[in-house]
Amino acid sequence: MARRLAVVAVGFVLSWGCGGRKAAPAPVEGAGKQAEYAVAGSCAECHAAQAKTHAETGMGRAFARATEASAGREFAGAGVFHHKASDRYYQPLRREGRFFMRRWQKGESGAEMNAIEYEVHYVVGSGNHSKTFLHRDAGNHLIELPVSWYADGGGKWAMSPGYDNPAHYDFRRKIHYDCFFCHNGYPRWGVEAKDAGTTGAGAEPVYPGELPEGIDCQRCHGPGAAHVAAAKRKAAPEELKKLIVHPGRLPAERQMEVCLQCHLETTSFPLPNAIQRYGRGAFSYRPGEPLRDYMLHFDHAKGEGREEKFEIAGAAYRLRQSECFVKSGGKLQCTTCHDPHRARRGAEAVAAYAAVCRGCHETELKKLVAAGRHTGKQECAGCHMPKRRTEDVVHVVMTDHKIARRPPAGNLLAARAERLETAGVSYRGEVAPYYPAGEAATAEEELYRAAAQVLQKSNLEAGIARLEAALKKHAPKGPAFYFDLAEAYLAAGRRAEAMTWYEAALKQDAGFAPAMRGLGGALLQQNDLGRAIPLLEKARGLDSRDAPTLQALGRAYQQQRRMTEAVAALRAAVALEPVDAGIRELLGNALMAAGDAAGAEAEFRAAILHQPDLATAHYGYAATLAARGQFDQAEPEMRRAVALGPGLAQPREMLGNLYARTKRWALAREQYREALKIDPRFGRAHLGMAMVMGSMGDFAAAKRHLQEAAASGDAAVAQDARELLGSLP
Repeated sequence: MARRLAVVAVGFVLSWGCGGRKAAPAPVEGAGKQAEYAVAGSCAECHAAQAKTHAETGMGRAFARATEASAGREFAGAGVFHHKASDRYYQPLRREGRFFMRRWQKGESGAEMNAIEYEVHYVVGSGNHSKTFLHRDAGNHLIELPVSWYADGGGKWAMSPGYDNPAHYDFRRKIHYDCFFCHNGYPRWGVEAKDAGTTGAGAEPVYPGELPEGIDCQRCHGPGAAHVAAAKRKAAPEELKKLIVHPGRLPAERQMEVCLQCHLETTSFPLPNAIQRYGRGAFSYRPGEPLRDYMLHFDHAKGEGREEKFEIAGAAYRLRQSECFVKSGGKLQCTTCHDPHRARRGAEAVAAYAAVCRGCHETELKKLVAAGRHTGKQECAGCHMPKRRTEDVVHVVMTDHKIARRPPAGNLLAARAERLETAGVSYRGEVAPYYPAGEAATAEEELYRAAAQVLQKSNLEAGIARLEAALKKHAPKGPAFYFDLAEAYLAAGRRAEAMTWYEAALKQDAGFAPAMRGLGGALLQQNDLGRAIPLLEKARGLDSRDAPTLQALGRAYQQQRRMTEAVAALRAAVALEPVDAGIRELLGNALMAAGDAAGAEAEFRAAILHQPDLATAHYGYAATLAARGQFDQAEPEMRRAVALGPGLAQPREMLGNLYARTKRWALAREQYREALKIDPRFGRAHLGMAMVMGSMGDFAAAKRHLQEAAASGDAAVAQDARELLGSLP
């Protein structure tokens, strides 16, 4: 199940120049980074039996187009699913051999609103545990849909991992390359990419052309084009062996890493779990090369109470904690129990796993059984590797691969609520090197370890000091680590230092658009538009499809009252990111300021459609309705804005105005009072409260609020307040 929130650093092409670690030579020719991949399915011409049984494994069924075979059973008879936390209704639908997911809400009257429907194009997951569904949009992004099917309990629909909260992703969550990496075979365009930046960490995840369907032979055996070509010309067996990776012939560590590339995840919660090396493409790992040359893994520090975490993609993490694994000296591999070419099931699987255990423990086991201290049943895994509900994907039950003398206490299958963790809040502590562990082998690894502290804000303050010291010590070439430090300073609220390091990144690469955008955004925050706008314009020139740059530029133009340019920049951003409600809301504000109320209303409505919980979009929409005199429609919309954004003062002030308009003084007073609790210097709320208190006959209170309003920084409000003060009895 894909919830790899261990998103790697905002990665970019890094030209390393301080004694960085070079990739170890490939143990066989087929593992070489430049070797070409064969067309998927080529292997079956010679290895038909293995190909057939592999296609029936979980890996072989990990990704598929949505068809009757892959989705029909789950969609058949699927009913309406109401997600209470977000108050949204979902229904999986099947029409004429195609599959869809529909969402809607209900208004105050019970009428349907905010209805939207997406077609399902792909299925992720074999169905052994779950299936999640993807939509492919016009821009070739893969979008995760908010409701998934789970096998637990005989089969059920529930929210996708990470979605069981009031403000979830809905239909806006892009599938990044690190998720796709482990849930499918390599796409041909991915392995043929000339520039590592195309699919490197932080690259825009775009999936053009045909996609593979399932994890194929080459993910474990490496690029196979040369091997296939040699087989077709009847090459000698020894030559064929040299042209493909046989994991079983690799050194124990390299053999294990063939599995670890996907099955080693220390946590899916913010940390980060891993960093893909800058300059490596997402699909550039080759079986047989040291995994550390592709990515570095991290973990929570010992003593933080997270040593026994049990998560969905942590099978290898748990196995490596086992005494059996530690004492085996590398002999205990994933393939000791699991045949990647064939899935054992039922009694056959139980017997096979028990036989592996008896291979080491037979003598001791017989003694324990004879002494009445151990059952004679041959079902070792049931007690020593029990099934448990995972902490991160709470509707899935998995085998715990930590081989233990006794299972953990408690009901291991009990239902659990999904836990929402926030980067830099839920965990604050050391980000410890996990794989590889020990001392950093190179200056480059020292920099990655320092960067890991700050990338998801887990150890921000200490990490800033470590990363800055490492940069000064090693002075690496390339902008990436300098940019990481700038972003860390910005996250810590230290804008001046952030700007210094954005500039340092640009000294390394004057055309590095992310640093240009970051520096421009920091200048925008301090209202230095004269310097911010040229930088953002330059960044736009480098990449006209960079929506965040266009968004920042639109905001900057709007602050300069250059409304035509603001609208144009934001329209361009919307064209690139049509479901980004934040950009649509900004465009609505710009259109409103430009006098295009109808255009503004359309953008606010689109923002709400794509993100129904965005309070500020409801506020903007209600304001456009009120401006057009549609007060009856504006009022329920403003109530939604207040409910969704209880900490926002402006919607409460506007709702107070709507209540005051129809002389509902008590209701208006309550809204103004709440607005002033949030912002005691809010001039418009003081003015509204003064008018309400005067209408209710409390002229002393009215005078106090008018005096506050007269001191407001809003010139129009202050002028109105001064005039009204003169009219009080």
